[in-house]
Amino acid sequence: MSHLLGILTRPQQEWANIRDSKVSAVGHYLRFLIWIAILPPVAWWYGASQIGWELSDRQIRLTTESAAQIMGMFYLVILGSVAFLGLMIHWMAKTYDARNDDVAHGIGVAAYMCAPMFLVGLTGFYPNLWLDMLLGTAAAAYTIYLLYIGIPIVYDMPKERGFLFASAAVAVGLVLMVALMGLTVFLWEMGFTPVFTD
Repeated sequence: MSHLLGILTRPQQEWANIRDSKVSAVGHYLRFLIWIAILPPVAWWYGASQIGWELSDRQIRLTTESAAQIMGMFYLVILGSVAFLGLMIHWMAKTYDARNDDVAHGIGVAAYMCAPMFLVGLTGFYPNLWLDMLLGTAAAAYTIYLLYIGIPIVYDMPKERGFLFASAAVAVGLVLMVALMGLTVFLWEMGFTPVFTD
């Protein structure tokens, strides 16, 4: 968690600190990811089951049990998605002649670049469609910015090659998002359908 404030306020210096730290892939999970990744599911559980969304003159809420089930799956998907993206970054590092070519660096890049998305997940405490979309878009833009400046620093490569590497990582992230949408439809068919209060 010591890298969180730095990655948000002075990312270039913090990426160098992350590169030089001797943390394993499991260490990134134990020290950072499992703790920060729980914030969006908890916030959205509360917001979806206790506050709800206002649509026209209606208040739409999930039951507490349904929200807990969905947010539990959401948490597991976050952890799995970061692992997948980190492994893909590690796999692509060989193609781009990266110097720091180990799984821990791939997981570290995937975990810390997503920090803005995890923090903006706190908007779930107050589910307002337009506010959540606005802040989510800003967080996604900053996440991509962190990726583009972080790859060349962590993998100690020229910015031009880092730009291509980061672009490939963005493409993997987009494919992952589409796959997660398909997984959502599959899980809804398997019984993880939202249950509303009325």
